[in-house]
Amino acid sequence: MTRPRILLTRRWPEAAEARLAERYDLTVSPDNKPLGADALAAAMRDYDALCPSASDRLPRAVIETPGRRVRIIANYGVGYDHIDIDAAREAGVVVTNTPGVLTDATADIAVMLMLMTMRRALEGERELRAGAWRGWRPTHLLGHSLEGKLLGLVGFGRIARATAKRAEAFGMRIAYHSRHVAEDMPAEAYHASLAELAAKADVLSLHAPGGTETRHMIDAALLARMPAHAVLINTARGSLVDEPALAATLTDGGIAAAGLDVYAEEPKVHPALFDAPNIVLLPHLGSATVETRIAMGMKVADNLDRFFAGEAPPDRVA
Repeated sequence: MTRPRILLTRRWPEAAEARLAERYDLTVSPDNKPLGADALAAAMRDYDALCPSASDRLPRAVIETPGRRVRIIANYGVGYDHIDIDAAREAGVVVTNTPGVLTDATADIAVMLMLMTMRRALEGERELRAGAWRGWRPTHLLGHSLEGKLLGLVGFGRIARATAKRAEAFGMRIAYHSRHVAEDMPAEAYHASLAELAAKADVLSLHAPGGTETRHMIDAALLARMPAHAVLINTARGSLVDEPALAATLTDGGIAAAGLDVYAEEPKVHPALFDAPNIVLLPHLGSATVETRIAMGMKVADNLDRFFAGEAPPDRVA
């Protein structure tokens, strides 16, 4: 029996690749770089399953490639706004993702960004490396404690809840904005208005999904509502933030700092962000632990196994 042909657009941890190689005719993209539209279209014709990551753009034109052979797009990651879900549904292509397994790792990064921005850690590290540190002094690089600060969570899914749990250990107070009220949270923690939450939060941390409805939900007007001492954290989707507006706000002192792990046009980063003061920029490290990346690969394998066995994949999104 011919084994299904599978393409990974990136290298995965060895254990995850080995599991797929046991059951499938596996190909791994040799360059370990984002594939362009032509390469992705060719893959749609040559393979039974495509396993992309966040920087592989799969618009309608790619999904509707003439002579398409791919029947399932098993995404290596929880976010799937780089895939045209409507086009996939119309074409009868199944799409899956990897929810749950990266929750804790991403929440860790969110809290790390809070600490780095509020305690001005990156500014201090740069000063030290540049040989500009003149020694300890009482008013040097004064930051703020997390103790007692209000953490405003935009979205209240798995990662936001894990972030809240960690933040509470630092003595932070929790508020959130979401489409649904959480029954296990105090009523006063819920904010129906994002603008109202932004005006009150000392730290605003983004955990909303990507898509047209949430694109640039953090724009110049929303940033203007944030207190001058506030910090913006984004470990969710780059498209949530109007990046030029954020850079301008930081430059003008509208907010104190920002910490970003995701960007609108990954792997490109808007150049204005590099010039903004008081910003921490990470290269999408949210799920970057050995344990998490292996678990993500195993979850993709679970979805593929179920699909090619004629069963419903557990993490189907289209």
